[in-house]
Amino acid sequence: MVTQNGIKFAVHLITNHFGNLVSKVCENLLKRGPLSLEKLVKFTELTKEQVKNSLLVLVQHNCVQAFTFDEGDDREGAKAITEYVALFDNIIHRLRFPKFLEIVSQELDDECVELLEGLLRDGRLTLKQMVDRASQGKENPVAMDFVQENLRKLLAVRYVERCPDPEPFVSKPVKEETTRKRGAKSAKTDVVPRQTMEQLIMEAAVLGEGIRFSLPSNTESNADGETNADGSPMIIDGTSQAESTLWRANFEEFIRRLRRKALIENVRARLDDGAAVILSAILESTKTAEKKVKMENSVPMSLDTIFTEVMKTEFGRTMTIDRVRASLIQLGCPSRMLEDSYSIDLKNVLELARNEEVESIVLKRYGKDAYRIFRLLSKAGRLLETDKIADSTFVEKKDAPKILSRLWTDNYLHMEKLALSTTKSFLLWKVNNPVLRVHVLDEMYHAALNLSLRMAFEQEKDEELLTIPKDKIVGPIQKRYKRLRNVWLLLGSSLMKLDDALMLFHDF
Repeated sequence: MVTQNGIKFAVHLITNHFGNLVSKVCENLLKRGPLSLEKLVKFTELTKEQVKNSLLVLVQHNCVQAFTFDEGDDREGAKAITEYVALFDNIIHRLRFPKFLEIVSQELDDECVELLEGLLRDGRLTLKQMVDRASQGKENPVAMDFVQENLRKLLAVRYVERCPDPEPFVSKPVKEETTRKRGAKSAKTDVVPRQTMEQLIMEAAVLGEGIRFSLPSNTESNADGETNADGSPMIIDGTSQAESTLWRANFEEFIRRLRRKALIENVRARLDDGAAVILSAILESTKTAEKKVKMENSVPMSLDTIFTEVMKTEFGRTMTIDRVRASLIQLGCPSRMLEDSYSIDLKNVLELARNEEVESIVLKRYGKDAYRIFRLLSKAGRLLETDKIADSTFVEKKDAPKILSRLWTDNYLHMEKLALSTTKSFLLWKVNNPVLRVHVLDEMYHAALNLSLRMAFEQEKDEELLTIPKDKIVGPIQKRYKRLRNVWLLLGSSLMKLDDALMLFHDF
């Protein structure tokens, strides 16, 4: 689900990080879909060398993936074509780098944080490049074994992975329209349906689980596992496989962890600490079996197994097995006497969280009456007539049509007109969740773009303050510096909070 404001925000992030030339190439890929080098040169009106360099930067930072396919006919001499696809999700993940680093800082040591920070900052790196970067600014060079051990720790928890195939072969191109023809009213949230293409290419590029999260052994070498007669690594272009292997941060695992955290915190706020502890214990004990980020249900577990996992936590040790059973029912798990197996509907937990987020937006933007109306229609899930809505929500009948009309105008409600005769008709209203979710997501991207632009404006306005040594910041300058710092903290925290909502609607 890529909206027009989502594309604008992604282009803004790339512009901020890599400049206008690179963002121009990226923007064309985001708007037009997969393109060859020749078409990129044509559409961007840049030189071939500029486009090549821009693509190298985008690939280095995991924002673009190359792939090849046949022309699709049976004629002799048909050649393979190389195209490039922008990875929208990976571009937006750049906003979340501080969150990724925070996760690692809570679980592992500072050296692992530093190694991951280098991968997030510099993109794809070999082990030797990691060692060189770790040694910068230090009197004694960092040992390769030391960096390799930290890399091994990150691989064990899947925070780092081997880079995918640089140019996978896709059996046939999937050409999709970059826009859908929609009514004028919904054009503002036009969706670019390119997810299937990205997924197809990335599925072809991803390595097998056994290779993806493992270090090359001393006797490992090329793709066939060949070694020299004495058991030493086979040399490829002057380097062993261990030295030539490229590594990158595994965004998928970080999003999976953030999803778990969002699920647990929503349950804690909506139900209680006990239900949150139980959900946390279930997700923690089954995380190795969790293959997908958007897993719809938790792995089924027996009550005894769940109770054993819950007892491992400090809060859980205060709970009885009856309390655990009651909390499981709270979480929507039916009691299964025969199977004694419980599985939590994670998709439903997220749906409730999304509903709460939209209701919160309606309350802040339109007031309490609109909130009650929207909440009624959201729970009803069907068309309701204006007067019935007013009666059910205790809203004045003269005010209800105005509120409903405003929510409809802003794409928060769906409206249908029912004609009973040539002179009499009724207006019916409902919440169309699929359309509404796209609209809300697009609004969030727009808000994120505005926050980012405001941060850039504030930085540019007081840019000279950033070049003044801290010991020279005194008097009136100190006041300006404090203002800039406070504004940055406020805007930055607002953007991170907004990003939590973005992930809830797009990534989870």
